[in-house]
Amino acid sequence: MRVLLTGAAGSIGRVVTLGLCDRDHEVVGLDLVPEPEGFTGAWHTADCSDPDAVREVFAQQPLDAVVHLAGVPDERSLPEELTSHVITTAALLDAMVEHRVGRMVYASSNHAVGRTPRTDLLTADTPPRPDTFYGVAKVAAEALLRLYSERHGIDAVACRIGSFLDEPATTRALSTWLSPDDCVRMVDAALTAPAPGFQVIYGISDNARAWWDLEPGRMLGFEPQDDAEVYADRVAARAQDAEEASYVGGPFALEQFHRPAL
Repeated sequence: MRVLLTGAAGSIGRVVTLGLCDRDHEVVGLDLVPEPEGFTGAWHTADCSDPDAVREVFAQQPLDAVVHLAGVPDERSLPEELTSHVITTAALLDAMVEHRVGRMVYASSNHAVGRTPRTDLLTADTPPRPDTFYGVAKVAAEALLRLYSERHGIDAVACRIGSFLDEPATTRALSTWLSPDDCVRMVDAALTAPAPGFQVIYGISDNARAWWDLEPGRMLGFEPQDDAEVYADRVAARAQDAEEASYVGGPFALEQFHRPAL
């Protein structure tokens, strides 16, 4: 499968690029920066929020799917977040419709439901409850994916990623960790699952302390193999652990992230 991977120079993008190539996919990279050293496929340096630039990328080679990982990973103003996560997704979806590309795997976030109080296992049909403008933008991007799935028949899988780290470093991450290997397994499953339509899954490893339900991902073929618990003895307790566990978004749901929208 020939896959356009946005954000290919980022921390998740580099891992997913290598992993997909190992699984015999052909990756076409797209990022704001030039290709990293060692990248051997086609590369486009462009801004995903520019629809003309995106159309030009699609015009240069046939594509089978898009893995959309590009976007600012932290909290900024509302207009910045909407541009980074919603406008980019819209530009890609419009190009997909024009060029008849039928699948997108989208890097959504647990922060789409981050203000949900931490109680029982959270399911994929939990109502949106963003904790930040970043979370608001992820909710809006998921809604856009659903619209294009229902309007144009695009298969769209929104992966609400937890804590993508080499290893968990906090008590919360023992519940929310997504290992690099499991991240690749998740994206590959979302790319190859037969006719998923629009689906939301949680992007975490098979953690003994998991806060989120893995069953929707398993139904698409995502079988995580790693468990944060093997690192538990390396994670020191901190004074803020209890407060960070009060909402599923952790610190993003707390007052330190409050700011005006504009």
